[in-house]
Amino acid sequence: MEIRWLEDFIALAKTRHFSRAADEQNVTQPTFSRRIKLLEEEMRVTLIDRNTLPLSLTPAGEVFLQSAELITRQLRDTKERCQEIRKQEESQIRFVTTQTLFLSFYKEAIEPFCEQIDMELDINMKSSSWLGIDFVNSLMDQQCDIMLCYWHPAINFIRALDDEQYEHIVIAQETLIPCSATDTNGEPKFTLPGAKRKPLPYIGYYENSFLQPVIHHHLQRQREIPQLQTLSENYHSVSIKAMVKEGYGVGWIPRRLMLDTLNYGKVALAGEENWNIPLEIRMYRSRFNQNPNLNQFWEAIKNKIARNGSL
Repeated sequence: MEIRWLEDFIALAKTRHFSRAADEQNVTQPTFSRRIKLLEEEMRVTLIDRNTLPLSLTPAGEVFLQSAELITRQLRDTKERCQEIRKQEESQIRFVTTQTLFLSFYKEAIEPFCEQIDMELDINMKSSSWLGIDFVNSLMDQQCDIMLCYWHPAINFIRALDDEQYEHIVIAQETLIPCSATDTNGEPKFTLPGAKRKPLPYIGYYENSFLQPVIHHHLQRQREIPQLQTLSENYHSVSIKAMVKEGYGVGWIPRRLMLDTLNYGKVALAGEENWNIPLEIRMYRSRFNQNPNLNQFWEAIKNKIARNGSL
């Protein structure tokens, strides 16, 4: 059974005339009559009394009319609600970022800013299990509108967004700092660069993460070669932070994520300033994305940074 058959039947019940009902439904009378006949065959009952003038409904037709009106009304309402959902989804700003940036930057900077301008972002929480390249692919495949990420020239996979199709805003500066748990005297248990005879236990990132190539690039350019022995690798800075706090080794962690812990004194810097690694926090989007809310949000971010230098 087709929905249009129900609409045909309702039109016929209203006009009580095949020709006028066919005109209402914008079909020829033979086509209209055939569809009414198909409807009756589907229901296995006569719905129209064709022996009266004007036409009338049979008792079964009267019952069917009530159901047909209810079904078509529910269908119209459902269609309208679905269209509203589609419009809302099209106007939503789909936002992806790493777990570390969500905890250390989004909550403290992006979320309050959105509240100021009365705008909501649709955050993809599944992205916490993504590899670094997955974030870039998400933007390139139009699965998100905005990507918030760390940037450093050593992150090769992000160079795909250097294409003129994409644009970015530098939201803030960040620093990767080497950290170690402290001993009973408040001094770091592990201090860079370490010694060949006793390398430092190193808690690092997986190769396909954002930050591993950054650390590797920086360490290769140090005058003193760090003596490190990899103890564990992780995708998330939060995991590295937890292991560092427990005294398992030294690890590089974004400063924002470590501020409170450093202030408590249970963790300290594991090296001099030359071991710190500068990063940028960037926001990327496609220039061809015409989502009006995205454009409004992007311009608001740019204006706020232009005025204040940061969020």
